[in-house]
Amino acid sequence: MKIPLSSTTPAVHQGHDAPANAAQQHHPSAGDPPLDDRGLPVGYNLIEDLEIAPRQVKRMMDEQQDFVLIDCRQQREWDLTHIETARLLPLQQLPHRIKELEDLKHRPIVVHCLAGVRSLKFAHYLKAHGFGHVKSMAGGIDLWNRDIARLHHDR
Repeated sequence: MKIPLSSTTPAVHQGHDAPANAAQQHHPSAGDPPLDDRGLPVGYNLIEDLEIAPRQVKRMMDEQQDFVLIDCRQQREWDLTHIETARLLPLQQLPHRIKELEDLKHRPIVVHCLAGVRSLKFAHYLKAHGFGHVKSMAGGIDLWNRDIARLHHDR
């Protein structure tokens, strides 16, 4: 199951049913903390063995590295916004669908959610079940949309 990767920023799909303010919730505001040179909020304590910054994920995509991107949010969240190369597998369904991922046990996997909490749980679950190369995307799609998608959009 090869996920196509491109050298450009994958489109962030904004669903047609998204409320008018759905896109706005992912844009920086005056209350957002500034980002450091890694693209993380200043002072963010990245857990190196469990997390990866969105900029690193973008670099992996640009370099066409072989990895799988999993979105562990719910379908309704996916419908509002998602990274086109991501595969949807909601956290709540993981225990029942883990067999679908068996062939990925030895491949790098990056998991994301809205802000990074559910994806950390997902990553822990996979690691506990023998998946060796799993990371959670720090800040989730909120940070992706704030940093990566915004940079692409501003060009």
